[in-house]
Amino acid sequence: MKKLILLLSFFFFAISLSAQHIEYETKNNIQYYNASANKADKYINERCVLDLYYPKTKTGFATIVWFHGGGLTGGNKEIPEALKNKGFAIIGVNYRLSPKVKAAKCIEDAAAAVAWAFNNITNYGGDKSQIFVSGHSAGAYLSLMIGLDKKWLQKENIDANSIAGLIPFSSQCITHFEIRRENGIPEKQPTIDEFAPLYHVRADVPPILLITGDRELEMLGRYEENAYMARMMKLVGHTQTKLYELDGYGHGMTEPGFPLLVNEVNRVLKERKK
Repeated sequence: MKKLILLLSFFFFAISLSAQHIEYETKNNIQYYNASANKADKYINERCVLDLYYPKTKTGFATIVWFHGGGLTGGNKEIPEALKNKGFAIIGVNYRLSPKVKAAKCIEDAAAAVAWAFNNITNYGGDKSQIFVSGHSAGAYLSLMIGLDKKWLQKENIDANSIAGLIPFSSQCITHFEIRRENGIPEKQPTIDEFAPLYHVRADVPPILLITGDRELEMLGRYEENAYMARMMKLVGHTQTKLYELDGYGHGMTEPGFPLLVNEVNRVLKERKK
C-alpha cells in the first residue's frame, strides 16, 4: 500500500512538473481580416488585430477568445494574467469602436476574430473543436451575440454551434445601451430586439456559464438581465445554462470570475471525454 501511495504521489508530481514546464509564446497584432479588407479600410487595418498567447510545447490545446469591455466605445485587447499558464491558448481581441462606427460593426468584428481562431489555431497546435468565447461587459455582450445569433458567424462560414462554450462576464442580455443610444432610446428603458442576446434564445446553443457581480452592486439591472436569460434558455430547452452571482463584487468582477472560467473550460473538456 505504501508503495502504491508513493508511486501515485510521484505520478501526480510528474504531471504537475510537466505542466509547469510548458513553454508559451505570444504573437502580437495579428490582423484577423483578410488583406483586401485591411487595404480598403484604414480603421479595420489599424484596429482589427489580436494577440495570441499559446502553449509552444503542447498540441491539441483549447483556446479562449477574450473580448475586452468598455461599453463598445473604449478599451483595448488584453491577455488576462489569471488565464496564463493554464495549458490554454488565449486570444485577446481589439475591435472597432463606436461612435467611429455603428456598434453593430463591433459584433461583426467579434465574429471575424472568432472565425480567425477556427481557421488558424491548428497552425499553432490547437484544437479547433475546443474554442471557448468569453469577455467582460461589452466583450461579454459580443460573445453572447455571436454565439446565439448564428447569422454573424455564418458570414464567416462558421457554425456558431461549433463553439465549445460561452462564458460571458457581466453581459448585457437586453439590447446594448450603446445601440440604444444610437437609436435615441434612454439608458434605463429596457429593449429587446435583434441586438439583444435574449432575442435569440434557443435550445441547441453550446454550454453557457453566465457570471455577474452582486445584484445590489452591479451596473443597472445586469444581474437580473442574466437571470432572465438563464430562465429563458432553460424554458426553450437548453440544459447547460448556469448563472453565478459573485456576492460582494460589483461590475468589475473579472478577478474572482477568472477561476470560474478556467473551471468551466476544464469541465466541458472533461465532459467531452466521457
